[in-house]
Amino acid sequence: MTTRNPWPTLGRAAWNLLLAAMAGQAAASAGEPCDRACLECWVERYLAAVIAHVPAQVPLAKTVRFTENGQRLEVGDGLWNTASARGSYRLCVADPEAGQAGFFGTIRENGKPAILALRLRIVAGEIAEIETLVARDEPGALRLEKLGAPNPVFGAAVPAAERASRDELIKTANTYFTGLERNDGKGVYPFTADCNRIENGKQTTNQPAETPQPFDIGALGCKAQFETGFFRFVTRIRDRRFVVIDEERGLVLTFVFFDHAGNIPNVTLTDGRTVPIGVARPWTWEIAELFKVERGLIRQVEAVLQESPYGMNSGWSSWADGLSSEARR
Repeated sequence: MTTRNPWPTLGRAAWNLLLAAMAGQAAASAGEPCDRACLECWVERYLAAVIAHVPAQVPLAKTVRFTENGQRLEVGDGLWNTASARGSYRLCVADPEAGQAGFFGTIRENGKPAILALRLRIVAGEIAEIETLVARDEPGALRLEKLGAPNPVFGAAVPAAERASRDELIKTANTYFTGLERNDGKGVYPFTADCNRIENGKQTTNQPAETPQPFDIGALGCKAQFETGFFRFVTRIRDRRFVVIDEERGLVLTFVFFDHAGNIPNVTLTDGRTVPIGVARPWTWEIAELFKVERGLIRQVEAVLQESPYGMNSGWSSWADGLSSEARR
């Protein structure tokens, strides 16, 4: 007998993963540890419930907490009302030790492409926390789907002898934010030579502009970009929450805010050149950012970002923590 896929938008691979994970899901519901397959199953179940607009399709803790783009909502509100289908891009991160799963992927919202970053925390067979960032960026979603699949390094296991501890992974990922905040080009920037960064489906490193530019930051690699001092206009990187740590694959998923005070019209690079920035008002990026770390170096960065009100809180932090540049779990 062939089992029919009731969610055809998942695709065959995701559907097979869901079937394979059912046994792990049953164990988790009984209070047993939830492994990678189990956590990825929770992601699929949650997304299916969102698209069906039926919160009752997933077990929710009585004290479940849900945010969308930094706003605390009731489960069933926000994207639950407007999600219409899954997209084809899918990237999962699993943290069995913390019972947390992360997801980057494309969706359809009333038929329009969008990007979703998701964090779920599972406690005793129920969803206890739901954090979502919806980037309503149609071109960005289509760019991701054109890529076809995430960079393979995100799915590759790090050899057991080379795996970093949770603290080491967080420390390495945090050097990215420390080096970017008021960037002066003089810090320690631990990137591999082949590091690249994707933001809403767009590669923002090692990509020369179609038309030659006097200064082209996008044509440089990860380390070379930081060494220019160009990012000095990012005045504060705050509420740095390192929420899903995948030790097996060397992945760190973070939620963070990048503030731009709007008072740095020009930046003097480390080579003495002055370049205009054009940031003339206070504004903030709310960002979900994923790092692949190998041997203490960042090899790949992928981000989902959406503009938010300047100084906004994540909904998961106190006012003081929300303004802090300290790393937190």
